[in-house]
Amino acid sequence: MNHDTPLSPRPLHHLSDGRRRVMTAAQLRAHGVSAAETDAQCKPGGPWQQILPGVYLLHPGPPTSEERLHAVLMYTARETSPGVPAQPGCENEQRPLYPEVMITGLAALNLHGFAAVPPLLSLDRIDVLVPRLRRLRSTGCARVLRTPALPTPQQRTGLPVAPVPRAVADAVADLEDAGAVRRLLTEAVRGGHCEPAAIVRELNRARLLSRPHVVDAVDSLLAEGRAIAEDRLYRMVREYGLPDPVWNVDLRLPGGPHLGGLDAYWPEHAVALELDTRAPRPGHRQEDDALWSEYARKREHLERLGITVVHITPKKLRDAMEQQATVVRTALMASADRDPAAYVVVLPR
Repeated sequence: MNHDTPLSPRPLHHLSDGRRRVMTAAQLRAHGVSAAETDAQCKPGGPWQQILPGVYLLHPGPPTSEERLHAVLMYTARETSPGVPAQPGCENEQRPLYPEVMITGLAALNLHGFAAVPPLLSLDRIDVLVPRLRRLRSTGCARVLRTPALPTPQQRTGLPVAPVPRAVADAVADLEDAGAVRRLLTEAVRGGHCEPAAIVRELNRARLLSRPHVVDAVDSLLAEGRAIAEDRLYRMVREYGLPDPVWNVDLRLPGGPHLGGLDAYWPEHAVALELDTRAPRPGHRQEDDALWSEYARKREHLERLGITVVHITPKKLRDAMEQQATVVRTALMASADRDPAAYVVVLPR
């Protein structure tokens, strides 16, 4: 069956000739194949087999990884009209091929290109996110994960796949090995798939941050994310021709109090830059609030002294580096029009 297959009745041999040979009972009926004919084709030694309830593999051998993915989506997806699930070639912006479901967990991470996950064919189960009220049961290679709110799926190889942070959280829920958890989290950040804060939010939502091996992996993740953000900051200054700042410094008033640490500072322009790598943690609300208060206090104090503070998040550095370079350049150029800043002492941090 190819992507141009019509719904009008076609001979049985036509259904076995195509590139993708997985169909639902409703799709077979739409092609003029009765339930009795389907049962006959699926008898022991027959040319077809039932891979999941109401989903059929139109050849006798084992399914490919692509066929397994389509099968679990066919099993879990809502029908777009009574008795007729969406057909390949019929999808558009209003009618997705597999509505209200998506692949998640290790299978999704495989489709996102992760190296630290097993091959699709070696997975005993493929996790599928469905709305919480759907009446579906896990069976065969399909494991149903219900959620009160579906994330917006991403398309990978034409299939709806959970975003990386959600897929990581769903995969980590089944992992007891600390090394495996750490590898997944590290690849998510080091591979540029997402920022640490997004993963921490999903792990928190899934109530996984009470597990010691997950907490340890998150600590390593945050350190990794900080190092990557700093590398991007160095690259931004170099690639976009910004003047060299002094890096990782503390500011103090002469003979006075400590003003705070900065990731970069341009003394001649009185422009400071700070990376915001905070990630909210459950049970740390007071610490998070205190950290944010410290950020705000430091910024207000520096700006009262005539120092411009540029605040950049790792996500902005990753997704819009040129725009962030423009923000810094604008602040540097505007320094000529400002009153001179107070004199401060710059010390290595």
